[in-house]
Amino acid sequence: MGAGAGTGAGVGAGTGGDGAGTGAGVGAGIGRGTGPEAADGAGARTGEPDDPHELLHRARRLSAHGHPGAGSAWELAAVALRRAGGSLTPGDHADALDATALDCRGAAGPAAGPLFFRAADLHEQAGQRGKALVSRARALVAGPEVGATACARLTELCGRATALHAIGQADAAETATVHLLRGRARADLLDTAPDPAAEADALRAELTRLIAFAAPYRADPAVLGVLADTRALLGRITAPDDPAAALVHLRAALAEHRAGDLPWPATPHELLLAAALRATGAHEEARALLRAALAAGAPDTPLRAADRALLCLALARTVEVDGGPGRTATGARDPEEEMVALLAEAVRHADGPVGDVHVGAVARLRLGVALAERGRYGEASELLARALDGFTAEGDAAARVRVRAWLAQCALGLGEPAGAAREYALAAAEAGRWDERRHREELSHRTAYALALAGSPERAVREWRGLSEAAGAGGTVDPGAPTETETATAASSATATATSATSATARPATESESESAAGGGSGVGGPWQGVYDLPEPFGPPGRYQVNVYGEVGGAWPWATTAPGTRVQGCV
Repeated sequence: MGAGAGTGAGVGAGTGGDGAGTGAGVGAGIGRGTGPEAADGAGARTGEPDDPHELLHRARRLSAHGHPGAGSAWELAAVALRRAGGSLTPGDHADALDATALDCRGAAGPAAGPLFFRAADLHEQAGQRGKALVSRARALVAGPEVGATACARLTELCGRATALHAIGQADAAETATVHLLRGRARADLLDTAPDPAAEADALRAELTRLIAFAAPYRADPAVLGVLADTRALLGRITAPDDPAAALVHLRAALAEHRAGDLPWPATPHELLLAAALRATGAHEEARALLRAALAAGAPDTPLRAADRALLCLALARTVEVDGGPGRTATGARDPEEEMVALLAEAVRHADGPVGDVHVGAVARLRLGVALAERGRYGEASELLARALDGFTAEGDAAARVRVRAWLAQCALGLGEPAGAAREYALAAAEAGRWDERRHREELSHRTAYALALAGSPERAVREWRGLSEAAGAGGTVDPGAPTETETATAASSATATATSATSATARPATESESESAAGGGSGVGGPWQGVYDLPEPFGPPGRYQVNVYGEVGGAWPWATTAPGTRVQGCV
């Protein structure tokens, strides 16, 4: 049966997505698919044979090829077998559990680890020792964090896999998969090492040896999947130190994926390659790659919604930076319009059957900012409020500060300075917990400025202090709080704007008033420029980690908060 569920599915499935299963049926050991892949991979639920043996054959075949629809296929087979008075064998049950665990995304993610451990035990019962090691390795990396203890256990599993391969009890794909999973865990920890650069060099050497081991077995599609993901991981950890070499590895990863005709999209590899192309100035090639990825997808392997959202975000970023010709989004007539349309599409896809909180929040923030910059403050406020909910759920302070600053900009644009003051004050209070005090001080002065627009300087100071306490200052006076003199200065510098904004509480602001208020006393319309200097979402970047756009050195927390990615994708 080849590598079974223990190989291909675990090294090729893309990150995120509205996968073929959501963890339903976990108690029975089998998940039921909910995404389009489930219907296409396991066969539509109408017009398919009910014969349990045919359904079982299909489930085994899809597991052997690592198809995203394997979980749904196993569910159909198990139901048919129960109706016929039969049941799955331990080996089949283990493959079903593996497929179900691989489908555990979103809220169902924490269920993956226990399912993998249970699958490993069943593989052992069935005498499938290589598969058992793969399932145990996946269980270790499916947790919220992989520390030194887990890496030590993964190292032990690698030794056992190599020994089993030497005596013919683990095939090349199974052995390479265990080593690849350990490599991913090590990559996630590079930035915590005493000498990250030296550790990255050591990991690059290890991955190069893994490629040399697996290459002679490339006739097996499962091995091609491992090779593709290994090259992608090698490209990822090479990018910060040698972008040109990273491009070579990432191009090879995509070529290996295509050569294997693998039944899952290559979204993680495409995102990494597009980001590397942007970093080296090849914007036109990056645009072409991302557009092709969005247009691709065979009928039986459609793009997952979250993968499509990520590709839309990456293409929007490429178009924004380069402003090149061409379009993907329906109705887009120029780069700016295309960027907005792509961001709107990303928001829509991020809200798929298994919604991705990370992607959805970032997409809404980006779209909200784009609309605010174009004076569409009402629409922007709604999007930013939803983004704030997502970032609050994820516990990301930098993202919340940035969103609140933009909400304040929108409030000023709508002629609501009191609302702007509230958002600035909340942002300042949260930024006050950071080591760098500059952002808190700037946001504090923006609070004073907005309050000055809403009333007298004296009232501005009183209200600012009240808002600061409500925002979590604990009743103490923030050293960065504006004095009455500073507040009066802010009011004096914007006397005309303050008069307009005060009267605007009883009527909507005109376009000119909105621009003046949003300009923050800069003398010109447009957002307060300090908002662009606030930290990017997700905290300090890790040199060897990947952000939402596929850029290495970004701060996207896949490596530490998205357990499925270490199991299923390189990022």
